Amino acid sequence: MADRLFAGVLLLVVIGYTVIAFTVIHAPFQYDPLGPESWPRLLGVVGIPCVLYVLAKPDVASFGLPLRTWGRLAALVAMLLGYGYLFQPLGFIIATVAFCMALSMMLGAKLLPALAFSLGIGVVGYFVCTELLDLNLPAGVLTFLR
Repeated sequence: MADRLFAGVLLLVVIGYTVIAFTVIHAPFQYDPLGPESWPRLLGVVGIPCVLYVLAKPDVASFGLPLRTWGRLAALVAMLLGYGYLFQPLGFIIATVAFCMALSMMLGAKLLPALAFSLGIGVVGYFVCTELLDLNLPAGVLTFLR
């Protein structure tokens, strides 16, 4: 019953989002082949059948999580908020390395593999986004990268 109630409310939200995506969102210019309007529209069009599926066939299993899992989820939300808060002042690389390092350690990785993964994601991700994709990412305290 709770799944159907949640899916019903979510269906109203997704339909509203899709209507807004098709009627309100208009970009003054196209800077990629699909255009900035396409992604919200695509998300809405894909979201409606997904929610209808949950509405038609709700999950019968209970969603009981141990207290430790709820704690880890709360920690993840706090880490994501911290990442968003520190993204501009520290820059993409340092904020991403810190987030990936904390997440890796929380998931049980050893120190050196977690550090290697975090540095790889931060440094390689920055240069892929800025050089190959020509995106603007904040350099933060590493201003010499600009």
